[in-house]
Amino acid sequence: MSSVCREVVTLQLGHYSNFVGTHWWNLQDASLSYDPETPLGEIQSDAVFREGQTLGGHVTYTPRLIAMDLKGSLRTLRQEGNLYDPGKDPAAVTWEGSLMMHKESPLAKNPFLEDLDKLDNGEILAQADFHSNLQPHHSAADSLSMDTVNSRLDRIQAGYRLEGSVKVWSDFLRIHLHPRTISVIHQYNHDGEAHRLEAFGQGESLLQGSVLEDLEDRLHFFVEECDYLQGFQVLCDLADGFAGLGSKVTEMLQDSYGGRGILTWGLAPVSYPNSTPMKDFYHLLNCTLGTVNMANHSSFFCPLTLRGGLGRRPSSPVAFPHLDYDPSLWYHSSAALALALDALTVPYRLRNNSVPMWQMADALTMLGRKVVAAYGAIPFPMMHGSSLPDALSAYADSLPWKPLSTCPELADGRCYGQWATLKGFEGQKLTSSLSPGTQPPTPLHSLYSGEDILASYITSFYPTAPLALQLVSTPSKLTPPFPQMFSQSLCAQGFLQSQSPPPGSPAPVVSSVPVMTSLQSGPALDPWLSELHRGATAYDIRRVAPSFLSQGPEMADYQETMEQLRYMARCYRDDSSGVMRSSSEEDDDDE
Repeated sequence: MSSVCREVVTLQLGHYSNFVGTHWWNLQDASLSYDPETPLGEIQSDAVFREGQTLGGHVTYTPRLIAMDLKGSLRTLRQEGNLYDPGKDPAAVTWEGSLMMHKESPLAKNPFLEDLDKLDNGEILAQADFHSNLQPHHSAADSLSMDTVNSRLDRIQAGYRLEGSVKVWSDFLRIHLHPRTISVIHQYNHDGEAHRLEAFGQGESLLQGSVLEDLEDRLHFFVEECDYLQGFQVLCDLADGFAGLGSKVTEMLQDSYGGRGILTWGLAPVSYPNSTPMKDFYHLLNCTLGTVNMANHSSFFCPLTLRGGLGRRPSSPVAFPHLDYDPSLWYHSSAALALALDALTVPYRLRNNSVPMWQMADALTMLGRKVVAAYGAIPFPMMHGSSLPDALSAYADSLPWKPLSTCPELADGRCYGQWATLKGFEGQKLTSSLSPGTQPPTPLHSLYSGEDILASYITSFYPTAPLALQLVSTPSKLTPPFPQMFSQSLCAQGFLQSQSPPPGSPAPVVSSVPVMTSLQSGPALDPWLSELHRGATAYDIRRVAPSFLSQGPEMADYQETMEQLRYMARCYRDDSSGVMRSSSEEDDDDE
């Protein structure tokens, strides 16, 4: 049964959020098909993409997206993009006096961007051994069909090694953006030490005047063309001044679009370049204030990071058994988080039986607990040619996923609510194929549906927790320039191989991966939130970092936020006796 398309508007606030968002949009683009004969897929792409027309009347398909970043963050990308080239203004006044021309050399592009330019200019379309869903500039589209365009990007997939050349997110952006998508904040610089957006208060004070008007205009443009707007997914940098901006943006969305879903993902890289102890303290304060404020103004708030913790002394970055990523590279860590986000956002993007954002949030935020934690198996460890019971039985003692919110699971299986998604088992068996009379090796092998198998498996670890499930066969398709950061134990489809390649042989190019994720609300968030509180209140901010408060918040507001954080942590404490503990007992726990 086909369902109504419920549109989503995406906002990306900050440079790392745009890193993750760029990978996420590349993944969405890789799954698109422009062939009208191709059957409709499980994912409703119209939920996040919009159809439009260029000035020449050519159909375009661009993200319903607003991306905010700082001056100097775009490098070779034009703020208005290249898809809707406005050309020359015929009404422009011609100057007849003397003219002095100052020409600045353009920034060098990496091999991937150079190939995109050649694609758009029609220089390399004859090479049929290259496949892509890239959309050309309308100047190229004037004489070329989409079938011709879909012939570009697998030629040297293994040859794009951008680890040394990616400086900003537009260095690996493979799709065209609408002219109203990119919003540059000129008050602060992306590079250099001067005029940096470092503190929460700086971000808060930004959303006024011209910046506010610009954001409202962009929002109205994308929202007013929606027929059934279900809400907003907000990706926001958590450790710098964008945390303050995100707090104000989510507050504005809550006030202006009440009743719509606002799912906010707070993003943080594993490390920052040129970090210092004072900058690390700023990062902690921004994370703390951003968590409280964005949680208050969102349907739910979920931090996403591969960092070992949001405090000043984190543990080692998250390690995945079959992922060989470099934690210091934003290009790598953001790619892993984008794969997780591709699965985490599936429920409200399905073509059939989709779940509205607000319903998904309500299932996870009982009694006002608006902070949720994410976990992911990237990739999901499933042997090629095996079944789902076989894969899960190999993890009978511990779940296969790792924390994506610096929040380890509790060993006692307590959880208030959970939403699990398995994406990408295409071509594999969900149930066991046992011969008649054969004794099932595990209880999972005796079940008759993938949903029952996955539910039974997760319930064995969380026997009393409400559970929602989503199984989607379509994998996350990886196209250039997604980094090839997978172990040699994977085959091209991202499943485990029974035999690893011989030493010295090239690893297969992984073109898709299965991913399993979980969103949880439970007592495990209590120690995580309490640790944030302890870290932020361990020092007198007026003495240690007086400049942090120079542009806000006021000291009284800061102290009130710390108290809100403390109360927020208490909401996740599981008192089996059912009796509310006294303040003194709770104070003892916080010490």
